[in-house]
Amino acid sequence: MFPYPSGKGLHVGHLKGYVASDVVSRYRRARGYEVLHPMGWDSFGLPTERQAQKERIRPEEVTRRNIAEFRKQLDAVGLSYDWSREIATSDPRYYKWTQWIFTRLFERGLAYSEEMTVNWCPAMGTVLANEEVVDGKYVETGDLVERKQMKQWMLRITAYADRLLDDLMLVDWPEPIKLMQENWIGRSHGATIMFDLQNGGSLESFTTRPDTIFGVTFLVVAPEHAMLDAAVEAADISHLGRYVREARNRSDIARMEASNQPTGVDTGIRAIHPATGQKIPVWTSDYVLGSYGTGAVMGVPAHDSRDFAFAQAFCLPIVPVITPPGTQPVPANLEEAYTYFGILINSNSEALRLDGLPSNEAMLRVIEWLTNSGRPQSRNGLAHHRKRLRRRSQPVRRDRRRVFRRSGSVGCLTSSGTPGFVELPCSAEQARQLFLTAGWNPNLLETC
Repeated sequence: MFPYPSGKGLHVGHLKGYVASDVVSRYRRARGYEVLHPMGWDSFGLPTERQAQKERIRPEEVTRRNIAEFRKQLDAVGLSYDWSREIATSDPRYYKWTQWIFTRLFERGLAYSEEMTVNWCPAMGTVLANEEVVDGKYVETGDLVERKQMKQWMLRITAYADRLLDDLMLVDWPEPIKLMQENWIGRSHGATIMFDLQNGGSLESFTTRPDTIFGVTFLVVAPEHAMLDAAVEAADISHLGRYVREARNRSDIARMEASNQPTGVDTGIRAIHPATGQKIPVWTSDYVLGSYGTGAVMGVPAHDSRDFAFAQAFCLPIVPVITPPGTQPVPANLEEAYTYFGILINSNSEALRLDGLPSNEAMLRVIEWLTNSGRPQSRNGLAHHRKRLRRRSQPVRRDRRRVFRRSGSVGCLTSSGTPGFVELPCSAEQARQLFLTAGWNPNLLETC
């Protein structure tokens, strides 16, 4: 067992699991088995730091006090734990090994830092998990939480995605569990396509259906997209800026739950369609997430359900370019998006002709044409085969105190990835400089 030792002590939810495991342990011992039945404490936690700040004592003291209370309650219940094997994540004898593991990951390129959108609590000076934020506030204290771009330490779990998927056939798991694993990783193959912007620059979009390129009638970028930063930072903030700011302060989960009610704003930017040369609008909407893909999607409303709902909500053109085999003619007014493969229609231009081709053949034709038609002076239409994963690298939450010890010194990995060390014992100013080097709030020193 591995509870977080909060100041409130045990509750019924704890004992529901602990009693069951204790019954199994006692039964196995009675049958002559050697049973490993330890107890440990997941003892690094934000509530402890909050309590330490209130009492103006070290978090270590709060943690030690809470663990003692938990241990007393567990003994009172009569659970048969082997207390000689007790561990706590806040014990240097334990976390020296998690630090050792982290440094090995860092050395092998599996731990790195990058900018990402996080739930930032200014009052606590830390990043919060999605489940710790309700209605824009930290659930424990009611402090306001804002969504902002910050450098975070990440674990590159995607390095093992292909192996995890390909080796599912080697494990004797129920098929529904294997399917959940496949969907969680979400491996997909497609192409990234560059769209030139009318006033300079380009926009990159990933799609698994390049055969629908003639059905693109708009582009949608995530509110977090860098091209919208100027709208948010403008002194005289516009309707676009207000929308982007509000959307950025909502969690990905909240935005996906509300995606059946399309919202969005026309950015005023126009892109050039690589196959037709027509100008198409660039919108922003909260149903596109900056954390997935390139943060920009091709709007193909006739063949994507979310794009269809968005186009209907904002009266954008819907052009069908795929029809089921043997279905003619295509209805003038579609009632829903056709999301399957089929035969290409409405997909001819002077440069590219796809009408009559099956979807799988059209996909290859589009990628080949776009790759060969990319001009040196323009990236418009430049396409590349790509593999995408729904699962991204895993952020390391609340990593501002990732401090490393070595003989006679203490240090940290800074946001740039450079280790910084000061000799022990160090002065208050040296400790403050160490915090600043790591990008941490030096005001937290009084509780460290």
